[in-house]
Amino acid sequence: MNSFNPHRAWAIARKEVMHVLRDPFTLALALGLPVMLVTFFGYAIDFEVRDIKVAVADRDNGPAARRLKEIFSASGYFRMLETAGNPVDLLDSRQADAALFLEPGFSRDALGGRPARAQFVLDGSDNSKGAVMMAYLPGIQRAASARLYDLKSAPAPLSVETRFLFNPELSSRWFMVPGLAVIIIGLLAILLTAMTVAREWENGSMELLLSTPVRPLEIITGKLAPYGLLVLTGVFFVYLAARLVFGVPFEGSHLLFLLACLLFVTAALSQGLFISVVARQQQVAMQVAIISGLLPSMLLSGFIFPVESMPKFFQYFTMILPPRWFMVAARGIFLKGSGLTELAVPLAALAGLSLLLLTLALKKFKTDLEP
Repeated sequence: MNSFNPHRAWAIARKEVMHVLRDPFTLALALGLPVMLVTFFGYAIDFEVRDIKVAVADRDNGPAARRLKEIFSASGYFRMLETAGNPVDLLDSRQADAALFLEPGFSRDALGGRPARAQFVLDGSDNSKGAVMMAYLPGIQRAASARLYDLKSAPAPLSVETRFLFNPELSSRWFMVPGLAVIIIGLLAILLTAMTVAREWENGSMELLLSTPVRPLEIITGKLAPYGLLVLTGVFFVYLAARLVFGVPFEGSHLLFLLACLLFVTAALSQGLFISVVARQQQVAMQVAIISGLLPSMLLSGFIFPVESMPKFFQYFTMILPPRWFMVAARGIFLKGSGLTELAVPLAALAGLSLLLLTLALKKFKTDLEP
């Protein structure tokens, strides 16, 4: 009676499979919802900033000034708005995002080979958008230097070419879609086990099950296995959406990606199971699952804010979050083709967290059988 019996675990797993097959909502939630959310938010969330409205005060009206405005427009990011008044007024009324001042003598200096200065003023009320606009300016400056000055007459002694590895086009979707899949898959896995076990507590069938010779480890195994396969099937559909819909490249090993998925899904399912054992009510379990599965994953996993830029306390705190490590593994395998050596630390952390959460759920089953 003290040994693990796979037949009893299989019986519990078969019961869960029958329940899932009788519940179309669970199937739709596990298979359809991840693809729908990744596709929807994949198009909706874009870290690139386009159609930046620039109010132009052109007091020069020379050929170089016109060429500079053409360079801004040709970049595809800026839309020039000519104004006879003060461009700052358009910034105050939020009709423009930036202002460009071209003073008299700009064309004369540029065509004469002297330094020509233009003032570019940003709206700093939105610091993230302002930072993106600032990042665009060096490219505009290089293009202006090449077109406004005769660079061929004096070849530069040093030529520097910039090349972006792993994401040559700097597509935000290539970076964002794998991270978005981590958030959605993790939350879904937590919700599935949190709801299914809490439902058994409410119906009274869990107490009946625990009163039989079935051991807690067999219950946990039987509960996690069907939902693990279900979530991994959802991961496969999300992978297809990332590759076929958004064109995200996959440079790494599929086997390594499957291993990382197995570890992450196990950790997420175990977290949901632990919540259900403690909460024992579906409503409470759902609230705790959403709070613990969504907010930390969104804000502390590196999906939006780099972990390295956080205060030291939060950098250490994120180490106990499975999405933080799977985010590194997923993006590394998709975009960089990272191997087992590069991902040894994230995979080891996922394995350790999976074991820890499974142990917590098992301990709660063993020591807290009564309501």
